Amino acid sequence: MAKKYKSKINKIRAFALSLIFIGIIIMYGGIFFLKKPMVMSIFMIIGFLFIIASTVVYFWIGMLSTKAVQVVCPTCGKGTKILGRVDMCMHCNETLTLDPSLEGKEFDENYNRKMNVSEEKR
Repeated sequence: MAKKYKSKINKIRAFALSLIFIGIIIMYGGIFFLKKPMVMSIFMIIGFLFIIASTVVYFWIGMLSTKAVQVVCPTCGKGTKILGRVDMCMHCNETLTLDPSLEGKEFDENYNRKMNVSEEKR
């Protein structure tokens, strides 16, 4: 079974959105403790912290997105952003790279990791 890849920006945005939903669910869980205000307050504070964490992640990906290289996807013709050496098109999930040594190779997220000195010599 082939692994489904998504662009890095979309992965991080999906993570931030999940933090919002998790925070709301935790806060909603606090309603079940109406007779114990301290426990209810703890649930509300933890849920609020998840929502604040989501805000931080959205801000971070927004700043990261401004530094991303914008390209036009050769498959769908739409503009997309590339983070790292390889990434996927945000619209059609086509493999994109700006590194000529990686053109034609099968997509691997490990191409974006920094290589050790021993790996560079290979």
